[in-house]
Amino acid sequence: MELDERKKKILHAIIRNYLETGEPVGSRTISKYTDLNLSSATIRNEMADLEEMGLIVQPHTSSGRIPSDKGYRLYVDTMLEDKTKEIDEMKELLLDKEKKTDDLLKQVAKLLAVNTNYTTVISAPSTHRNKLKFIQLSRVDEHQILAVIVAEGNVIRNSVFSVDEYLDDETLLKLNMLLNTNLSGMSMEEINLGVITALKQKAGIHSDLIAGVLDEVAMAIKADEDLEIYTSGANNIFKYPELADHQNASQLITTLEEKHQLNDIVEQTLEESSETGIQVYIGEEAPVPMKDCSVVTATYELGEGMRGTIGIIGPKRMDYEKVVGTLKTIKHQLEELYKE
Repeated sequence: MELDERKKKILHAIIRNYLETGEPVGSRTISKYTDLNLSSATIRNEMADLEEMGLIVQPHTSSGRIPSDKGYRLYVDTMLEDKTKEIDEMKELLLDKEKKTDDLLKQVAKLLAVNTNYTTVISAPSTHRNKLKFIQLSRVDEHQILAVIVAEGNVIRNSVFSVDEYLDDETLLKLNMLLNTNLSGMSMEEINLGVITALKQKAGIHSDLIAGVLDEVAMAIKADEDLEIYTSGANNIFKYPELADHQNASQLITTLEEKHQLNDIVEQTLEESSETGIQVYIGEEAPVPMKDCSVVTATYELGEGMRGTIGIIGPKRMDYEKVVGTLKTIKHQLEELYKE
């Protein structure tokens, strides 16, 4: 069934308002609820058309309207179609950007190693202190519900839940409204025990489903995936006598090969990131064993909580001015390229 944009907005406003209040919705309420800037008389005419189409009904004379089953069906189908399209587009964009970003970071690591004659480390952007964007619950079959959870940084998590009873369209809509109204824009720290308890109480007999969805929300927000780290110029350390002896060289090569130690550098840099995004670790200040080295790092940000680290490892006598200037330039260029 095709509706023009005005009717579609009015129908959606009636349904959302009715789901929130449980009361019939009048034209004056809709005039305040939408951004259409229409008079109550115009809205009444549109509501009359929607009623004629069987999408809304008037339960009592002189009362407002409520959605019909047909109206619910159109709303659900439209909502799911829009969300599915949004998620598909998001995934395609993410895959494309992820590949381009990985290729770019590998090139940057090589370029920095050649230009500085030091060893370079770059972590792929990851999400930190994520917030929830939205949740979409939809029915797979009579006893399974699909939850699609999207967090900042466009982290997408899909989970299927088994349910004992069939959840009709209105119930799913109410659960979607409950979750998104209460959780959208919140970080994991903000989704505390009080928030969870209140949500489960409001969900009533569906509290187990809500609890399961909240567990998946936590996983999506944390996004505890292993960091992707690229290195280049490991052999450059042999150019400096103080690093080229067997013990130091072996220690550095092991650190570069065992990425979990580099993770410590990345995580500490992201936690201690200054206003300039530059950190300098000299000798034993570094979070990994590099007593005769200095590590200079920069934090780059690609928006929506996506941040990564660029690091340069060299002798304590490295050209700090040149290294810091180079990192600032690369950091700025990465951020500008991503915006494009």
